[in-house]
Amino acid sequence: MSIAEQVRTARAAAALFALPERAVVEVRGRDRVRFLQGQLTNDIAGLDPAQARSGCHSLVLTPQGRIVADLHVLARPDAFWLDTERAAVPALIARLEKYVIADDVQIADRSAEWARFGVEGPRTAELMAAAAGTSVDVEPDACTVVSVAGVEAVVAAFGWSGETALQLWVPAAAREIVLDVLDAAARRSGAVAAGPEALEVLRIEAGVPSFGAELGEGTLPAEARLVDCAVSFTKGCYTGQEIVARMQSRGRVGHLLVGLACAPGSAPPPLPGTALVRAGARVGEVTSAAHSPTVGPIALAFVRAAHAELGTCFDLEGGAVATVVALPFVTPAHAPDRASESAAAAQRIERD
Repeated sequence: MSIAEQVRTARAAAALFALPERAVVEVRGRDRVRFLQGQLTNDIAGLDPAQARSGCHSLVLTPQGRIVADLHVLARPDAFWLDTERAAVPALIARLEKYVIADDVQIADRSAEWARFGVEGPRTAELMAAAAGTSVDVEPDACTVVSVAGVEAVVAAFGWSGETALQLWVPAAAREIVLDVLDAAARRSGAVAAGPEALEVLRIEAGVPSFGAELGEGTLPAEARLVDCAVSFTKGCYTGQEIVARMQSRGRVGHLLVGLACAPGSAPPPLPGTALVRAGARVGEVTSAAHSPTVGPIALAFVRAAHAELGTCFDLEGGAVATVVALPFVTPAHAPDRASESAAAAQRIERD
């Protein structure tokens, strides 16, 4: 199946992804809550593994307010899990360990102990219900534990496509057993097993910034439009907080993340690093690009804030033109409310 067909199926039904590039850093110890509250941008003090708010999006910043790692934080019974890209792990652990002074805190990379999968698309709940034999109820950003093929799996509700999504962690030794069950559930749900290229297209269509492309130590949270979803302004101090607060109060940034629709004649999409030129001056550059089966060649880019207005046009190398458009590029399917979704999934299981 082509990448375009995988993307279409994900948006119409669902797609199952293996995610070997995701990592989990575990933070344990008696002082873990206080310690992480002083290092992460979001409020993790209120996270509770037994409650609906058991996870959140957050960032780790340099003292200059720039992004070290983009995280999804999960509260586990005796630890916090920091889900992130493997490429971010060395700098993340180094940054956190730098601030462990007399704290009872232990930080460890547990990625090798877990196999990672993701399910994204409007029929995600149906696929997971088929795999687990029961509906899986979990609030956005939160996590729970379910049994798949007799194996305990941690399941969290977040993703990168903009569609309904669930992420799974299963013990590495049980990877193939669980994958077989997920594959069978995908077929029963009209879903597809998809590759990383399809997930990248879905991510760009959704306008979601990624570590190594849009995010890194050259980026401020406000530039990547992450303040609303990953930053708390009521929790108190954390590393980089002064810079984030100052930018918020002034309401000004030098550059902004935008979506670009590229003229059809510019296919294939522009490469990352392609300059964006306006009136003969370079005012930004492409960071990610893809050919969307829905809207054609698209890209994410950082541009000077003065040129981030919708409808602004840029010249690309080779004479092509790109225009700033609203994000996301593709509007996700509207999932039904969780109660209806869970009930419907349970009824399908009973019929099967």
